[in-house]
Amino acid sequence: MPTPEEITRHHGVDPPAGESAWVPGKSPRAGVEVVDPDPSWPDLFSSLAERIRGALGARALSVEHVGSTAVPGLPAKPVIDIDLTVADSADEAAWLPALEEAGFELVIREPWWHEHRCLTFEDPRCNLHVFSPDCPETIRHVLFRDWLRAHPDDLEAYRNAKLGAARAANAAGEHVMDYNARKQPVIRAIYDRAFRDAGLL
Repeated sequence: MPTPEEITRHHGVDPPAGESAWVPGKSPRAGVEVVDPDPSWPDLFSSLAERIRGALGARALSVEHVGSTAVPGLPAKPVIDIDLTVADSADEAAWLPALEEAGFELVIREPWWHEHRCLTFEDPRCNLHVFSPDCPETIRHVLFRDWLRAHPDDLEAYRNAKLGAARAANAAGEHVMDYNARKQPVIRAIYDRAFRDAGLL
């Protein structure tokens, strides 16, 4: 289990000098689309989770619906974010071929950030984030999701931050990484309240 310090620390995701998180031939999508809440998102997650578990069996230690599509009433990019925990995310040979066979495609490899891997699926659109057990990031994602589900004021603050960040990013011709950076101050303020409520700070 990660320590409170590991859970509450905002780990940097920037790659080391001269390296890229994107696998060769992949890059972030241009433009940011944020849409109204869609009641079908939980069902889309369920179908994707079934596909993941069908591909990996017991190797899928945990499959969690995270991100904005996991929070009822919250606008979001129409992409289902899923956290998948496997025994060792760095051991791609143990899990990646089965997911590729099931239609997922590796697009990001970040050994410097919790050995994170990200795969995409096109229909329904999905970002599948792969981590190892006891990763603080998976704990943070669930904590953030559950906090927003239970706190309407912070849900509204995050809604406004998302819509404003999308407008600004699109006006400036930015991509999703820039959109995420624009939301960061509000995200960190919400995390601070959630961490304190959980007794982690």
